[in-house]
Amino acid sequence: MSYTTRPSSLDDLPAQAQALVAGESNRIANLANIAALVFHALDDVNWVGFYLKDSARNELVLGPFQGKPACIRIPWGRGVCGTAAATAEIQRIADVHAFEGHIACDPDSRSELVIPLLDHGDVVGVFDLDSPKPGRFSEQDARVLAAVAAVLDTRTETV
Repeated sequence: MSYTTRPSSLDDLPAQAQALVAGESNRIANLANIAALVFHALDDVNWVGFYLKDSARNELVLGPFQGKPACIRIPWGRGVCGTAAATAEIQRIADVHAFEGHIACDPDSRSELVIPLLDHGDVVGVFDLDSPKPGRFSEQDARVLAAVAAVLDTRTETV
């Protein structure tokens, strides 16, 4: 299966992601390629990327992404990304404007899906997807994109 073409179905994304990262140990390179793969594979998304844990500052810091420039730092427990990190639970938000404490990095975003990245149960970052369409992300999207995130080895080298 080629990872350079748009998947024929959403369910093909985890296999494409696995093929894309196979044999590469650099975490930043893998995150960058996964962000690009998903951004170009999905309709109605305006931002796909990663925030990584900065333990020294107890916050998330911007990692590789596709889309408009984004917030650089997000406090742990604040906004949709910070909530996903603090709770280690997927956040599927149909209307971000109704989410208390939402951080509006892009005012065009209306819905959001955030998947925590785990290493032995510890949150090391989040996989974040935004859409200008309210209610864009389904339970199937959350399931499949969690499987995409699971192919990442979050312990690999960053340089």
